[in-house]
Amino acid sequence: MGKEENYFDLVYEVVRLIPRGRVTSYGAIAHYLGMKSGARMVGYAMNAAHSQPDVPAHRVVNRLGLLTGKHHFGAPDEMARRLLAEGIPVEEDQVQDFQRYFWDPAQELAL
Repeated sequence: MGKEENYFDLVYEVVRLIPRGRVTSYGAIAHYLGMKSGARMVGYAMNAAHSQPDVPAHRVVNRLGLLTGKHHFGAPDEMARRLLAEGIPVEEDQVQDFQRYFWDPAQELAL
């Protein structure tokens, strides 16, 4: 297993901890894992998450709450549909009241 795969596994571990009805950002996950400029790598991990059925990738959005990864869910509205099913309001591919639903792993998983 290469370095990239190990990083992906760490990302997936964090994403599995995002509570139902909450979202986080690529950058927040990268920051939590100690890679402040690693948001792009988190994005790559999310793009590959289809091989991990227990990873709720729909709960990861960009720093503004935009559903930038929606094209990886098959149907164009699938990511929004999953978030709406969890009670997260989405309009025009953006989480509404983003800060209310934002889950920060650096705070929530602090020891």
